Amino acid sequence: MMLNRFSTYLLALSCNVFALAATAQTMSNANHPPGLAASLAPTGTLRASINLGNPILASRIADGQVTGVSVDLAQALAQRLGLNLSLVVFDSAGKSVDAVTNQQADIGFFAVDPVRGQGIAFTAPYVLIEGSYLVRQNSPLQTNSEVDRAGIRVAVGKGSAYDLFLTRELKNAQLHRAPTSPTTVDFFIQEHLEVAAGVKQQLEMDAQRIPGLRLLPGRFMVIEQSMGLPKDRPAAAQNFLWQFVEDMKASGMVAAALKKHRIEGAIVAPERQAP
Repeated sequence: MMLNRFSTYLLALSCNVFALAATAQTMSNANHPPGLAASLAPTGTLRASINLGNPILASRIADGQVTGVSVDLAQALAQRLGLNLSLVVFDSAGKSVDAVTNQQADIGFFAVDPVRGQGIAFTAPYVLIEGSYLVRQNSPLQTNSEVDRAGIRVAVGKGSAYDLFLTRELKNAQLHRAPTSPTTVDFFIQEHLEVAAGVKQQLEMDAQRIPGLRLLPGRFMVIEQSMGLPKDRPAAAQNFLWQFVEDMKASGMVAAALKKHRIEGAIVAPERQAP
């Protein structure tokens, strides 16, 4: 008799679990109005532009697969929309931005910048990361404020957030553009430049890889990493993507992804209301 009662209890519990799961899936699919998936992904497949130029966001592992925080977010968005996902992978931020601006991809993961904002509608940021300077050990430069001087040449990844920011901010130093952000330090060495600028974590890895280099203390900018979509997509799609990012932050998903991929030096961005 007790066994029968226990079996009945387990059956009821299982039914409740499946019912809750089904309800959650239904709510997820019902949280957006009809036609939203089509406005976000006109081809019927969610095409996500992935930038391998920023190791905090994504990287290619030994078996050739692409992994990272941005990939996890793209997968979560595709699941919420009930769509298949296609990753459109690039080696630089500039190419990734162009893909979304020219609608070769539906969404992307970018540092917010007003130049990019001409063709891309950004969400609030999901993570904040630091931009730093790297110099040789024997460089006379000791602080970030000393970089913007006549005769100082700064290596930076072409089309990166640092390129766009420093193009506006530097008044005396000269920018020299490497093909991609991951090649910035090698370009800096090859061209015998005074400073390299980029993601702090990437520069730290390069400083460990190449003897005789050091980072200047602190940061020269805080980078807001956000999701974005073509600016001419309907307002409903833009609002939905904004809310998706806020949900992923609030649920702990972004923090879990940073931990899963062992990302240090990046923090989850604070909550932000839609404009």
